[in-house]
Amino acid sequence: MERILATYYIETPYAPEKAAAVLAGEQSSGTFVAVPGETAELKQRFAARVESVEVLETVNEPAIPGATSKDGKYHRAIVKVSWSIENFGYNLPVMVSTLQGNLYEITQFTGLKLMDIELPASFGEQFKGPAFGIEGCRQLTGVQGRPMIGTIIKPSIGLSPEQTAAMVKTLAEAGIDFVKDDELLSSSGNSSFNDRVDAVMNVINAHADKTGKKVMYAFNLSGEVDEMLQRYEKIVNSGGTCAMISINSVGLAAAKKIMDQRQLAIHAHRNGWGMLTRHPLLGIDYKAYQKIWRLAGADQMHVNGIQNKFWESDDSVVASIEACLTKMFDHKTVVPVVSSGQWGGQAFETYRRTKTVDLLYMAGGGIMAHPMGAAAGVVALQQAWKAAVDGLTLEDAAKQYKEFAAAVEKFGKR
Repeated sequence: MERILATYYIETPYAPEKAAAVLAGEQSSGTFVAVPGETAELKQRFAARVESVEVLETVNEPAIPGATSKDGKYHRAIVKVSWSIENFGYNLPVMVSTLQGNLYEITQFTGLKLMDIELPASFGEQFKGPAFGIEGCRQLTGVQGRPMIGTIIKPSIGLSPEQTAAMVKTLAEAGIDFVKDDELLSSSGNSSFNDRVDAVMNVINAHADKTGKKVMYAFNLSGEVDEMLQRYEKIVNSGGTCAMISINSVGLAAAKKIMDQRQLAIHAHRNGWGMLTRHPLLGIDYKAYQKIWRLAGADQMHVNGIQNKFWESDDSVVASIEACLTKMFDHKTVVPVVSSGQWGGQAFETYRRTKTVDLLYMAGGGIMAHPMGAAAGVVALQQAWKAAVDGLTLEDAAKQYKEFAAAVEKFGKR
């Protein structure tokens, strides 16, 4: 029988082997005490197995509250545990409850983080993965050979549908590839979802009729399931190509229901991600996280950005991009969405570190606050990426391109 293998980074005041055994028991057939019916045959079939324990360093202070060490020592280790897929079949919510459930509350641990998941081949057959992925999104936007350039409507909330549409018109005429709602806006007092779709798609469809290029707009349809399905249909009937879901707040099963429709590219926004991963010894690593959402059908996934405005290190961002671009079964490959305090200046380091243009490169203020206007902000980003790929330095690019030079003058001194 096929098994799923999960890798954890743990900290414990106990012997790591004993703590790992508690995790395996608690998350499968066992509990804190032997119970009637927990036969050897049952455990053979359904018990989780500790596959390996790699002991790392010992520290003197616990990472998070838990059992108190008698000798003042807390041991860290990499632990691998496996489960038979008989335990949960192809049910993603129950799989997540098994791999990420009550184990975080087990007192034996003063630190526990899910680092990776290895899935058996049958998962690649059971789940379809992204409907569009990199190539599909490139076809929808008409972009080849460079990153797709995108922006976020700012202010995040408060603009009317007409104001939003006017901004999209300016951006479309400047050559933007992608625009999205902010995660704070789905349907507000002065911008109902349907009215915003009508106003924005009138602009996008008119621009496509005139130029042949259809801008991808990710409408934030996050809400209750029935409401999201109605909004999805509205986007499709209006000629849209993308929908955005705040995946952590909507939830796995509800988000997958929308992803299963497979008519629109799904922009999976991970807002709330810091709550799940910011502590180095609590939560889930992005390598494991993105695998779950790729199974569900996300086409585009946020990875933060180089020299971002948040807490995440450049090394972590690069690792997240590499995780997204790693082939998973025969599924289409998810688009890494680079964002957070981005402008053209980070294109050079992003390309140097990743050597890829298979990205959706998002700049909100980096476009909307450009000193020569939003249209110049789009051009400056395109110039920056061309220069980075061509091997120019930031300084040389600023000498060659006036829009990018203006961006350097404003954003480069932050």
